[in-house]
Amino acid sequence: MLKRYSKIVVVNRYKQAPVAKTFITNFGLKHGAIASSVAHDSHNIVAIGVDDQSLLQSINLIIENQGGISFCVHDNQNKDHLNMVVKLPVGGLMSTHDGYEIASQYSEIDRAAKHAGCTLSSPFMTLSFMALLVIPHLKLSDLGLFDGDQFCFI
Repeated sequence: MLKRYSKIVVVNRYKQAPVAKTFITNFGLKHGAIASSVAHDSHNIVAIGVDDQSLLQSINLIIENQGGISFCVHDNQNKDHLNMVVKLPVGGLMSTHDGYEIASQYSEIDRAAKHAGCTLSSPFMTLSFMALLVIPHLKLSDLGLFDGDQFCFI
């Protein structure tokens, strides 16, 4: 069986810096991209997607809303676009809105990511740990690819 690769990128939220990027497998997305500012430990923007336009749009939604989680599908061929965001403007981690409202939005965006092919039970939770360098194996930070087993950048 052919492995499906997605792009993973980390965008520094605190200063101008090059975008760190590499590939990831086993996320399962067939369409679109997801992004989040809930990205342990530094809470930069981490995003995974299958095409550049969806990745860019999902990242821009996080930037425009000063934090949050997003899902985007950008299809130029069919002129089909879908943008969803759960706004988390308090440090990129929290909202000032009612908890039930945020939970409902989260459930909806989680379902959309799974409908786009994500095979993980918790896509956004998994995404939040892809930039956490202290856990094995390979992770991506704003400084580049990190080997958690050897505890060094590659």
